[in-house]
Amino acid sequence: MEYADLLNKAYKDVKQNCPVCGERFELKKPEGHFEGNKTIITNFSQIASCLRRDPEHIAKFLFKQLATPGDISGDRLILIKKMPSERVCEKIRLYADLYVICPNCKKPDTEMIQLNNQQFLKCMACGNKKLIHD
Repeated sequence: MEYADLLNKAYKDVKQNCPVCGERFELKKPEGHFEGNKTIITNFSQIASCLRRDPEHIAKFLFKQLATPGDISGDRLILIKKMPSERVCEKIRLYADLYVICPNCKKPDTEMIQLNNQQFLKCMACGNKKLIHD
């Protein structure tokens, strides 16, 4: 094969950017509205998709950090409290720092794994393993 053919094949095989996020890793800003005393985050499933984490885990973290109960309803996250979007965005950034971004190489190529009843953040780029404290 020619060099150009090999290069084209490599470009086809490389993982594409997240179709929802656009960039390789970009935090999606929460979008939503208020309904009475509730805050509805309408793009919660897109946020979870960009973070590549279980929506239940993200929701549990947000409920704890924002000190409010809530629920996941379809693609939406419902918080039983009026909450400014900046505050929700700040907590999502904190979640990404703790559970997505590798503390060693700062890349988002991580996965959460369970070993001996302990949860670790394992980086697929550099191989670093970090114990996660909930």
